[in-house]
Amino acid sequence: MDPGASADQFLVEQIREGSEPAWRQLIDRYSGRLLAFARARTPSLSDAEDLVQEAFVGFLQSLAHYDPSRSLETYLFTILRYKLYDHLRQKKATFLSEPVDAEDWWDQVVPGTEETPSGIAALAEARHEQERLLGEVLMRLIHELRDRDAFGDLQVIELTFFAGRRNLQVAELLGIDQKAVAGIKFRAIQKLQKYLSQRDPSSLDCLDETQADVTVARVWREQRLTCLKRSTLGSYLLSVLEEPWRSYTQFHLDVVGCPMCVANLSDLESEEDDWVPNDTERMFASSVGFLKRTQ
Repeated sequence: MDPGASADQFLVEQIREGSEPAWRQLIDRYSGRLLAFARARTPSLSDAEDLVQEAFVGFLQSLAHYDPSRSLETYLFTILRYKLYDHLRQKKATFLSEPVDAEDWWDQVVPGTEETPSGIAALAEARHEQERLLGEVLMRLIHELRDRDAFGDLQVIELTFFAGRRNLQVAELLGIDQKAVAGIKFRAIQKLQKYLSQRDPSSLDCLDETQADVTVARVWREQRLTCLKRSTLGSYLLSVLEEPWRSYTQFHLDVVGCPMCVANLSDLESEEDDWVPNDTERMFASSVGFLKRTQ
């Protein structure tokens, strides 16, 4: 068994017995990475801290159902994702409940059409499936380019699809010929069309931004297809990341300016700041009461 997993299992056993030191240790171990994850997805630090605190409480409340064979880290991140989803959904609901162009959002459904709540839900589900499929084929293309060390091509399509840059802008940023940019983009679209046709030919229109709500750029951003692992960012920060990953990481941070990875890098740079231990202490104090309820 992995030593880390074994240590986690021991912690969980101690927590089930009501051990406060074990609960404090679990918070110390995982609060930093959970906070970094939440901070990258919420505009407010206080919201991120509250969500992580709710995730810890959620863990205690579901402890009776936790399977020790499952990764504790994965389990905690799963709870946090649900908390984030609920938080963002409530934020969206609040926004939609406010007047939009002097009309309520629901009233914007065109009168006299066949649209119904169930029909709108079905369309939303179809759109979600299309987004999922597009994300899969984009990731397949990205992995192929990385495996071939074709980071130059990856930079072109990332600037094109993720950052929304035009061919001339991409050529100027990367110092290459505009025709080369067009060729790389053309080949990438051809591959994506091929992959989509193999999976679901009806989804091919999602590559045409003028005819579909689902766009490559939005899916790329929302699914964070080229966001870097914290271990990669850590190695970059320590100047031990080897080429070509070092140059690509610098490009992703400085040229693309990915806000999620920039925030993660900033978190790594300041992870020793005073607010981290203070915040973990607050999380422990506010959640330890739930520990007794697990008995």
